[in-house]
Amino acid sequence: MESKPDCQPGENTSSASIFPQQHEEDTLPWFAVRLFMAKPQLVMDYLTEQQLHYFIPMEYVDVEDKDHHIRQQLRPVVRNLVFIKKSKPEKAIRQLLMDAPFKSSVIRKSKDDSKYYEIPAKQMFEFQAMCNPEIAMRKFLSEEQAKLKPGTPVYVKYGPLKGLSGRLVRSNKKYFLLKEIPCMGVMLKVARWCCKPLQP
Repeated sequence: MESKPDCQPGENTSSASIFPQQHEEDTLPWFAVRLFMAKPQLVMDYLTEQQLHYFIPMEYVDVEDKDHHIRQQLRPVVRNLVFIKKSKPEKAIRQLLMDAPFKSSVIRKSKDDSKYYEIPAKQMFEFQAMCNPEIAMRKFLSEEQAKLKPGTPVYVKYGPLKGLSGRLVRSNKKYFLLKEIPCMGVMLKVARWCCKPLQP
């Protein structure tokens, strides 16, 4: 029987998994959509009305109320970005976005290809799990910042991040698992010894 190495103690090394429940048949890809406005509630209301599944990375921020009390409030990490599941044909989603009360632009495969770039279901599922606002020691990066981070492709074999894959990077003498998707990246603190290199 293979023995498990002792994961370094830390915020994300408990035995509880961070994964939300996922249906096995849920293999639909996602689109990344840039918004040309800063009204996320209008966007969410429209997508819900059109029965489109969407995801907006959220985080807790400190907000001071009129009585000067500080309270935490969930707000979008990036106000001009939303991810939409391909639960309808691309042509139908394209038309719904054209008819929307806001302007947007879907990330495409390339400058020469008009088809939308599809984020694989597994990659998006892992990204959503890592964006859980309840998780401690998490950092969000722009796409450019993520690409500049040197790291080794790994998968997590032990602990609450078990099953996740990404790049093992170092920041401020700590190790993080970095997951990249179009337009942004997210890093979670992880024990290096819980990670195993991905085979080429």
